[in-house]
Amino acid sequence: MQKYQNDSQRLTLSDVQRPEYLANPYPLYHRLRERDPIYWDEEMNAWVLTRYADVVAVLRDPRFSSAWGTLETAWMPEELRPQLEPALRAVSRQMLFLDPPDHSRIRGLVARAFTPRMVESLRPRVQRLVNELLDAIQPQGRIEFVADFAYPLPAIVIAEMLGVPAEDRQQFIAWTQDFGRLLDGSDLSFEELLKTLSSIAEFLDYFRRLIEQRRKAPRNDLLQALIMAEEQGDRLTEEELLGNCILLLAAGHGTTTHLLGNGLYALLQHPEQLQLLRDDPSLAPTAVMELLRYDSPVQLTSRRLKTDVDWTGRRFKAGEEVLTVLGAANRDPEQFPEPDRLDLRRADNRHLAFGHGPHFCLGAPLARLEAEVAFTTLLRRLPELRLETQEVERLPSMVFRGFKALPLTFATVLPATGGPGEG
Repeated sequence: MQKYQNDSQRLTLSDVQRPEYLANPYPLYHRLRERDPIYWDEEMNAWVLTRYADVVAVLRDPRFSSAWGTLETAWMPEELRPQLEPALRAVSRQMLFLDPPDHSRIRGLVARAFTPRMVESLRPRVQRLVNELLDAIQPQGRIEFVADFAYPLPAIVIAEMLGVPAEDRQQFIAWTQDFGRLLDGSDLSFEELLKTLSSIAEFLDYFRRLIEQRRKAPRNDLLQALIMAEEQGDRLTEEELLGNCILLLAAGHGTTTHLLGNGLYALLQHPEQLQLLRDDPSLAPTAVMELLRYDSPVQLTSRRLKTDVDWTGRRFKAGEEVLTVLGAANRDPEQFPEPDRLDLRRADNRHLAFGHGPHFCLGAPLARLEAEVAFTTLLRRLPELRLETQEVERLPSMVFRGFKALPLTFATVLPATGGPGEG
């Protein structure tokens, strides 16, 4: 393990949280890859992988586990343990943190709701939601894109799929933000960790009440399908049901919010590419794939070694953590020619924004559909779209890449809302 003797030699993935790299982490990723694409990061206490081929190989290798290392709860205040322990256990049973066969069993239950055919059937509803959001915004001549559009669109869609009442949407905003902090992997203070787990415990109580209502009055949606699986006993435990309801609701909109914000910002920074998509909306599927590669909403994911592994001359030891930097892999010149160039016509775009292998994002087809509809409709309905200020603030996160806010202005010409296939 290489150690750097002074600050001039120091190079660590933790630098991504410095202001200059929060704005643009890709020069740091390039430097890390050029110095050593597989290195032990003493500040992160983990191996860091920045090369596309290595990231792909690790994410499909069963020797690298997604499971949490420990569920030790002795650190919890005794009076809070009855509340917080169930929250920790439920999160640990989310498919995000499971290996096969448990991961395969739960994913198989949920995957039916996210097949390409099922997702495509949602296109008219997504189009109506986009139009409704823009109808409310368009007369104003400005939009805070994250709060007014990028957050509510995917939040409404996944809430409707799960059968969560629309009037409860504001309640789960804070819960999902706290859950995101837990997923982010950033160091939380003792008080912050307690607050986060308390928030997740409230989230679990919410779903317990909702599930109890559904047992009395069943409906035909994703939540009901999961309840039926839990009632069969051998397919889904109560902890798995509750934990994965949280995962679907929180992850089902958070990363899509970042995709919409990052994607629109990239288009605004490349007006010739924006105009290309505006002139030819049929480019939307290819364009969304490139926007995902160019500035991924999820920048890294981690695995833990089940056993000692020899890896291209390195010795990974059982229990060590491996950070696969998806954002770096998506800018690897060995995989993507001119990786720092935004090219909405880029072909053979096998990006890793949705991960790879058994944990490839279930909601990828839905996220792509929402982005395709959103970008084509935004560019058609909001002429002269531009940033209100160049001083935009990124989320202070290593894992998730997005904006706290993205204020925009546009001309208040009012084109008709309808279009081919809309309504």
